[in-house]
Amino acid sequence: MTLAQRALQRLAAWPDLSTGPAGCGTGQALRSAGGEIAHFHTGRDVDLHLTRRLIQRYHYDLGGSSAIHLVPGSRWVTVHLDCEADVDLLLSLVSIALKAHPAPPAPDTPSGCNFHRVTVLPRDGAPAD
Repeated sequence: MTLAQRALQRLAAWPDLSTGPAGCGTGQALRSAGGEIAHFHTGRDVDLHLTRRLIQRYHYDLGGSSAIHLVPGSRWVTVHLDCEADVDLLLSLVSIALKAHPAPPAPDTPSGCNFHRVTVLPRDGAPAD
């Protein structure tokens, strides 16, 4: 089981989340009442909808993590899972994202995730995906 599969399994057990196909067409999504929170695209990469406001608020903290990849102008961040600590980081960020999405999204809001917009390079000593 990959790290992303383990993270998805843990998060799917949360009462405020449900799973289904990702709105971007690739992988599985986690949804809350406020819309899609995360897209699990590969065994290591997860796009997380944090909102522009949260990304601006935590920009320096997010940018300081080798697991987080920011795309300018995007409301999503990509979390690259190389170890269990990255999974724990993802779970913490999903908790923050849930608080940022209390209401349903506007109709026809595109997923806008970072899939195909981020190239993740392996960390030193980490196997490539």
